[in-house]
Amino acid sequence: MLKTIFKRLLQLIPILFLVSTIIFVITRMIPGDPAATMLGPQAPVDAVEQLREELGLNKSIGEQYLIYLKDIIKGDFGRSYQYGQSVTSLLFERFPNTLLLSIVSLFLALIIGIPIGIISATKHYSIFDYVSMIIALIGVSMPIFWLGLMLVLIFSVNLQWLPSIGMGSLQNGLWDFISHLILPSVALATIPAATFARVTRSSMLDVVKEDYIKSLRSKGIKEKSVIWKHALKNALPPIVTVIGLQTSSLLSGAILTETIFSWPGLGRLIVDAIQNRDYMLIQGAVLLIAFIFVFINLIVDITYLYINPKINYDGKGGDK
Repeated sequence: MLKTIFKRLLQLIPILFLVSTIIFVITRMIPGDPAATMLGPQAPVDAVEQLREELGLNKSIGEQYLIYLKDIIKGDFGRSYQYGQSVTSLLFERFPNTLLLSIVSLFLALIIGIPIGIISATKHYSIFDYVSMIIALIGVSMPIFWLGLMLVLIFSVNLQWLPSIGMGSLQNGLWDFISHLILPSVALATIPAATFARVTRSSMLDVVKEDYIKSLRSKGIKEKSVIWKHALKNALPPIVTVIGLQTSSLLSGAILTETIFSWPGLGRLIVDAIQNRDYMLIQGAVLLIAFIFVFINLIVDITYLYINPKINYDGKGGDK
């Protein structure tokens, strides 16, 4: 197992190198000049050229790329043009807020989606099954930006129950902190919850039809134990895969969610960086998200090895 994990870790190196290269190319394709954006449209040409020289933007693309790779290898993401401070410090300042929002959203999605999927599988073709799957289909199809705006319109504008922007503080009380977290976490959790429900139902339906499940029931074992202890365990592999993918997707979904609710996280930071042509900040933030994405996939692979030791990532076939 350790050999497999080590191989998976080595595979992260070329992936991250490729991602860093793609990020560099795409950021240079963004229309506009960072120096001109920082100084404003009325800035004289000489001032713009001087700032370009200070930022190193007057160098060729090849020179900028080599400097960029050299700094990344040293763990230096550069300095933000917009904020005038290191990209690393900005990422560490904002990332905990995004992590909090993602964890709460994932928790909501798990406690809602997986139980609904299990109940739908055990009550196949029932009213609950039909209604829950229709709702799940709507949830998967619903654009997150539209859902976020609708939540703001209903609960903030019309009912005035919850705040629509910003992040609460524990210094202002627990409710202030929780109330600011409810709408963005619900918006971000909707698609994962619907996905978990659909995948859990499908996986459980395949398992409950197996002969060993019928054998357990014939032995008089309680239905609750059969479903939650035996069937769910064998239905976990596809569920774990989807959890890993949805966890990674939460970070990309957080960009829209944080923008709608003015949540001071990594997603909002990326949007501001794009608007201000802050190359260094865009590169550092996207590279961090890419690293988290591949790291989560690694965790999913390791979890697979524990759930089913017969899984072999070397392509030589599992043990019989």
